[in-house]
Formats: sequence, structure tokens, C-alpha cells
Amino acid sequence: MGICVCVFCNLMFSLLQDQYDVIDKHTQSGLDLVERYVKFVKERTEIEQGYAKQLRNLSRKYLKRGTKEEQECRFTNHQAFQDVLNELNDYAGQRELIAENMITGICVELTKYLRDLKEERKTYLADARKAQQNLEISFKQLENTKKRFAKEWGEAEKAIQQAERTENDITATKAEVDKMKTLAHGRTHTAEESRNDYAAQLQKYNKEQNAFYYSEIPQLFNKLQDLDERRILSLAKGYIQFAHTETAVLPIITKCLDGISTAGKNVDAKQDSIRLIEQNKSGFDRPADVEYEDYSQAIKPATSENNINHPKVRTKLCQWLSNLVRIAVVKPPVSSLSACTPQLPAAEDFSHLPPEQRRKKLQSKVDEINKELQKEQDQSDALVKMKGVYEQSPQMGDPASLEPQFQQTAQNIARLRGELRKYESWLAEASGDDSTNTAVNNNNKHRSLPADLSQNIYSEFDDDFEEDIEPPIGQATALYTFEGASEGTVSITEGEQLSVMERDKGDGWMRVQRANGDEGYIPSSYVQF
Repeated sequence: MGICVCVFCNLMFSLLQDQYDVIDKHTQSGLDLVERYVKFVKERTEIEQGYAKQLRNLSRKYLKRGTKEEQECRFTNHQAFQDVLNELNDYAGQRELIAENMITGICVELTKYLRDLKEERKTYLADARKAQQNLEISFKQLENTKKRFAKEWGEAEKAIQQAERTENDITATKAEVDKMKTLAHGRTHTAEESRNDYAAQLQKYNKEQNAFYYSEIPQLFNKLQDLDERRILSLAKGYIQFAHTETAVLPIITKCLDGISTAGKNVDAKQDSIRLIEQNKSGFDRPADVEYEDYSQAIKPATSENNINHPKVRTKLCQWLSNLVRIAVVKPPVSSLSACTPQLPAAEDFSHLPPEQRRKKLQSKVDEINKELQKEQDQSDALVKMKGVYEQSPQMGDPASLEPQFQQTAQNIARLRGELRKYESWLAEASGDDSTNTAVNNNNKHRSLPADLSQNIYSEFDDDFEEDIEPPIGQATALYTFEGASEGTVSITEGEQLSVMERDKGDGWMRVQRANGDEGYIPSSYVQF
């Protein structure tokens, strides 16, 4: 019976050890799979981020900036390409969003959950190993008590046999027989105790073994099974999240792609052609027919009406061409003489352009100067308010520290006003009909007038000039010194008496005249009216 129990226990231990190793390897393999999946998702996010970065660089590379590009983008086919690039940039943003959501929703969550699973698995395996060690110790104790019982029982049998032989021996004395009986009785008592110990230890071991196989180990294995199943479910959720992360942004991606399609549909070839014509039309009328010159007849005088009254369009076209020739005769630098295609320098008043194009350029320049002038005037108003605050609350700042800014702003405004008047005059000239030709014809007429008539004209001009002299509307005292370095301004010194020729019209400037006759604009806050 003892041999059967030993073989059974050894078999159970071997089975337990095998199953323990299997479960250990299986659960570890599952955790390794989670780590591999997390690493896979990280590499996928790196690919997405790199792809998004390349798309952004690509769209940034082909996006056009600057005045020339903005003008080209007025055409629908150019603007459509810019829209495609903008949509592509938004598409790259969605790829970045996919990478970010995968990192936060999959990698971070699974990494945290994996750490908890490892700790939980480690605890369960340690408990199983400890329970197995306790059962092995109990089994060793059972083996020891069994061996002791067998040994004591064998010695007791020998002692009984020896006592019986001594009692049957006729030569043995009564004392020897009693001694052997006492020894046999002691051995038998010791064997009985060892047998009781063995029985108790066997009962204890069987109880621990039943608890180990039917309670502790099943519970631990169930916990490990639950852990592994939870790990599998979490991994499955990670797989689903991998797809849902991209599905969530598909509507926006689809919208970006639809935007690209819409950009292509918005291209209008006819509209681009019309816009090109509007931008580059010269404004010239078609030239009249070339007159027939009959060399068989006598050559007409050079002063005939046919030579004087050229077609109107011819005058305009010849005047514009003469402007081009006047610009082209500027002597180029030596280095440009070897150029294959010489570039004509652009005139400041855009007279090198056809009339219609010149008017558009001048109008654009006037609008640009008006914007800059408004910005400078707003800054001047802000400085005036700031100066008032400093004067009311000296602890906030020194009003004198704003003087350089006042002067700089004043100079900028005066410069912009001068440029605005200049470009407005050119714009008025470009917008008028035959203004240049009229001026040329008037000059020719003045040259052919008699001397007395010319004298009358000049006297009338002097009378008109005298009538245009306007009287001052008041007097003012300069509170601060102002350096009028820009065109249209005049310098004044602190305490100087000035004649006010024009009040402030809301832009912070007034026109004054000094005692020496110098006249110009100064900041209104610099004087006391």
C-alpha cells in the first residue's frame, strides 16, 4: 500500500509540474504578443507621422506666395491647384490625428494594462509555486515518518523474536528472560508510536494534497485563466481600435478628397481666358487703315491737314511707344550689354505699360498707400492717447519718451501723403481722355501765338496766382520742436509763432506757415491753436 501511495504522489507531482510549465509558457506567450502588437502600432504611427510630414512639406513646397503668385491665382486653374494643396495639407493633418489617436488609444492603454497583467501573473505563479513547495515539504515529512515506522517496527519484531528465543532457552536465567521481554515490549511501544505518527502524517498529507489539487491549484489556475482571457479581450479591443481610429477620420478625409474634386470642377477655361484679357488689355483702339500714297502725283505739302490730323488712336499709340523709347534710351550697364534679351527698366509712373494696365497699376498703388497711411494715422492716434495717459498718470511713463515715435510717425505720414498725391495725379492723368495729347497741342499753340497775346496770357496767369493766395485762419504757438524731414512737412521750434493755413481734418495734422514763408504740415498735438 505504501508503494502505491508513493507512486501516485510522484505521478501527481510530475503532472502538476508539467501543467504548471505549460500555463507559465502560455501566459508568457500571450503577454509577449501584447508587447509585439504595441510595438507594431508604434511603428505604424511612425509611418503615419512620416507620411504626414512628407505631405505637408510637399504642399508647402508648391504653395505660391507673393504678389506675382497671387495674381496668377486669380485664374481658376491656378487657384484650383492651390486648393488641392490646401486640402492635401488638411489630409496630412488627419494622418497625424490617426497616429496620435493610435498612440493614446492603443499603445498607452495596452502598455499600462500589460504592466498590471504582469504583476498579477507574477503573484499567481508565486502562490502556486509556494503551495507546491508546501506540499512537497509535507510529502517529505510523510516519507520520513514512514521510514521511521518501518524501521521501528522491524526492530520491534526482532526484539519479540529474541525474547521468545531467550524464554525457550533452558540455559537462560529468569533475569535475562525478563530483560528481553522488557526490551521487546519497549520496542513494540516505540513501533506503535511511530505507526501512529505515520498515520497522522499520512492523514495530514492527504488533507493538504486534496486542498492543493481540489482547491488551491484550481483556484490559481482559474485566476490565470481569467487573466489570460482578459488579456485576449483587451488585445481584441486593440485590434478593433486599430480600425476604428482610421474609420473615425474617414468623413474628414472624404471631405478633403471631395474638396480636391470640387477644385477640379471649379476650373473654368472660358473665365480664365476672359480674366487674362481683362488683366492685359491695352486700352488702345484698333488702328485705322493705312492711307494710300500715290507717288505718281505731286507730293503734298508737309503742312497739309492730312498730315496734321492723324487718327486719335495713332496719337495714343505713338505717345506710349515714345515713352517706351524714352525709357529704353537709358544707358544700360556694361555687364548688361552682353545679355541676349535686354530688360527695359520699369518707370515709377508705370508709363512703360499700356494705358489700361497703367491705370490698374496706379490704382493698386494708391490703394496700397492709403492702407499704409491709415495704419500710420491709427498709430499716431494711439500715441496721442498714450501721451494723454502719461500726462494724467506720470507713474505710468514719461510723455517725453514718446517724442521719437511722434516724429517718426509724422515723417512717415508726410512721406506717404506726398507719394499719395504723386500717384493720384498720375492716376488722374491715366484716367483722363487725351490729356497728354491736349497738353502737347496746347504747348504747340502757345509757341505759335503772337507776343502780345502771350503777354496777356501770362498777365492773366499772374492775376489768378495772386487770387489763389489764401489768408491764414488763425495763429498757433509751437509747444514742441518738430523736425519735418519728410516731403510735405515743415520744421518748427518750440515757442515759435505760426500762421495756421488749414485746420486738422481729423487725421492729426494741420498746415501752417512760418514767418519766413515756409509752409507745410505738422502734428496738431505739437501746437496750441
